[in-house]
Amino acid sequence: MSFILSSLSEILQSLGRRLREQRLAQGLPQRELAEKAGLSLGAVRNLERNGACSLETLVRVAQTLGLITELDELFRLKTLSIAQMEKNTQARQRAPRRSAS
Repeated sequence: MSFILSSLSEILQSLGRRLREQRLAQGLPQRELAEKAGLSLGAVRNLERNGACSLETLVRVAQTLGLITELDELFRLKTLSIAQMEKNTQARQRAPRRSAS
């Protein structure tokens, strides 16, 4: 699922579902994941059910499931080429104002 046209709710549910699939693939019950991550069972259930969690919960679960490298590129500033920077600058420049006649 691409997140480009997804609503916030859809993105959260998808992430929760993906983490659940990872947990199940590793044969971990929710209770064991919660214990290993230092979280409550309710926190893991909420994360898997609807994606609702704190950033700390997300990181703890990712660490426990061995997925922390998946977060490494998250929000990292991308290096742009000179041509890309020029194109972005041109796109941001305002069009000249029309004079009121």
